[in-house]
Amino acid sequence: MSTLFEIEDLNAYYGAAQILEGVSLTMAAEGVAVIGRNGMGKTTLCAAVMGMMPRATGSIRFKGKEILGRPSYRIAGLGIGYVPQGRRLFPSLSVDEHLQMLARGTRGKRWTPDAVYELFPRLAERKKNGGTQLSGGEQQMLAIGRALLGNPDLLIMDEPSEGLAPAIVEGLIGTCKTLVEEGMAILLVEQNLGVATSIAERQLVMVSGRIAAETTASALVGDAEAQRRYLGVEPLAS
Repeated sequence: MSTLFEIEDLNAYYGAAQILEGVSLTMAAEGVAVIGRNGMGKTTLCAAVMGMMPRATGSIRFKGKEILGRPSYRIAGLGIGYVPQGRRLFPSLSVDEHLQMLARGTRGKRWTPDAVYELFPRLAERKKNGGTQLSGGEQQMLAIGRALLGNPDLLIMDEPSEGLAPAIVEGLIGTCKTLVEEGMAILLVEQNLGVATSIAERQLVMVSGRIAAETTASALVGDAEAQRRYLGVEPLAS
């Protein structure tokens, strides 16, 4: 597979504090998970890619173009969608208003508001409800649907399973698998190891702002010691 997205020697700072140190990764149109304990820099990595860090150095290339230093809206316009941790919906907007706000230019493309409603029928039932009146699972559906309306080639998802019931998590996994099968790249930041290993075979372990190791879902699921070491969790049930 050809390279779609590359990060090389990325460093990111909040004031004098360095959060990311020499992060490098390469991915094609595939699912890749970034896992690690709290406070390791995973969310900062997402923010740096999306142009939301006050200071960052190194290189971030998407489809061969340098995007480090570009404003967030330009990055999104190039074909990178973002599902942020906490969803960040607008309390004053209904479900349909969230989607219609981004509907311009989607006619004839894979993802339109109607396609989002087809993917998430529950949202169609709640069109007139405010975004923050939804359940946690419905809010996550809306956050994903909003990101898909940019018709991205790369979807970055930051802790998408956080706070969701097990049945909703299963639906999330199925959605992500379908998107990858359709050719979309997904960079998944996730502490839930079951979700991370179900969606992505490549697993990048972040420790103290660095990519400390790369492994596979197959290897990690069968390695109880690695699960404890990288995430501080009890091993996945076999």
